[in-house]
Amino acid sequence: MELVTVGVVESPLRDRADAPRQGDEGAPEAWLAFDARYADALDGVGTGDDLILLTWLDRGDRSVLRVRPRDDASRPEQGVFTTRSSDRPNPIGLHRVTVLEIDGLRLRVGPLEAIDGTPVVDVKPVLGGVAER
Repeated sequence: MELVTVGVVESPLRDRADAPRQGDEGAPEAWLAFDARYADALDGVGTGDDLILLTWLDRGDRSVLRVRPRDDASRPEQGVFTTRSSDRPNPIGLHRVTVLEIDGLRLRVGPLEAIDGTPVVDVKPVLGGVAER
């Protein structure tokens, strides 16, 4: 299996400790800077589009199998697959964002809780209902 980085997150968030747990918990806007090799893949993406962004949470701990949800010591440990923890065997981040601006190979999106330098591995549109497809 091989993952390819198609871009990188440019964010004011510099440290995991500063990042909100989810985008809707006060995450800032950020830029997605795409490698020129993937310019054609951005064809059709427009301002206002809602996207599913997949990232590689490269600072996650891949050995973690059990966590306390939201790092809350009052909650019992449970399997990492029942949480959104960035510490997991394959630290794939899943983020719903809205395109706010397009500048060449860069998309300004928000809200995004990923920290600066996080690799982008894929982008997908948010699907509407069956009738809209």
